[in-house]
Amino acid sequence: MKQIMTAAVLLCGAFAANTQTMNDINRNTQLPQPEQLVLVDDWDKVFAKSDKVEHSKVTFVNRYGITLAADVYRPKGTSTPLPAVAVSGPFGAVKEQSSGFYAQQLAERGFLAIAFDPSFTGESGGMPRRVASPDINTEDFSAAVDFLATNPDVDPERIGILGICGWGGFAVSAAASDSRIKAAVASTMYDMCRVTANGYFDADDSAEARDRARAALNARRTEDYRNGAYARAGGVADTIPADAPQFMHDYYDYYKTPRGFHPRSGNSTDGWNVTSALPFINFTLGDRASEIVNPVMIVHGEKAHSRYFGEDMFHRLNGDNKKLVIVPGASHTDLYDRLDKIPFDAIADFYNESMPAR
Repeated sequence: MKQIMTAAVLLCGAFAANTQTMNDINRNTQLPQPEQLVLVDDWDKVFAKSDKVEHSKVTFVNRYGITLAADVYRPKGTSTPLPAVAVSGPFGAVKEQSSGFYAQQLAERGFLAIAFDPSFTGESGGMPRRVASPDINTEDFSAAVDFLATNPDVDPERIGILGICGWGGFAVSAAASDSRIKAAVASTMYDMCRVTANGYFDADDSAEARDRARAALNARRTEDYRNGAYARAGGVADTIPADAPQFMHDYYDYYKTPRGFHPRSGNSTDGWNVTSALPFINFTLGDRASEIVNPVMIVHGEKAHSRYFGEDMFHRLNGDNKKLVIVPGASHTDLYDRLDKIPFDAIADFYNESMPAR
């Protein structure tokens, strides 16, 4: 009996200790500490380094506890505090590609600009790798704003964001939820929720088509769990049939050639996890676009297959502080890195007008 009572006391003590530990965890309101990420020191971008800009690397944490890696581009010879812009995209790219190019160009025009890798991708943290989430990826923009708003070199009342391709849609979503974003630009925008749920040009917009897609993706979930590994959807194909749509050839020309290839880029290699597509079927990005108070600029190419995403989103915006710029003769990927096509001066003017110095 004595042994039984001793065991009972020990069990009760262990339960009480575990309960106390759980209570301590539940009461913890501290922000998570940044993960120690392995960041590349060498210049490994697909674009040349500007001699007008200082470059450094930083990390910051989003509200899901994921540590994001970013490149900071700061204009040389300027005094602080500076207006700032957080840049990300395209969908499936990394900061060493188009977003870094945009950030460096904005820094040349007087902004402290950061290009960040979204959660689960590139040099940023988060497991499993190569997961996309309409909620978390919208949050990534706000996490960048957290970092900028508390940076002594930044004017917290002059913070904007810029999303390229799929991150253009997330930028609009972030602008609808985060009032600290004083101006947002979506360049060569995709609405990833719309295209996943409806297909290109809404050609598969039916309950039956979405049901088939869900069934296939959920079957993939079962196999992934059984296999203990996630199947990848594949990036841009290594060869493109001659009769493929022109935009597929354009993607190849950027992601698969020295122009834009990067080994950490999903589009250049093996793509996203297949099951990343699931939440995009049921999630929407533009529901609150009409409630955005601060200015929004939509930039698209005249010949871009994705142009309808940007124009339709523009029409969902209200007020007289929205702006639509259609670049003559430009394709979707021309606005990834073509300096003669991307209207950087107009974008910089938009930010300066929307976020005037005090």
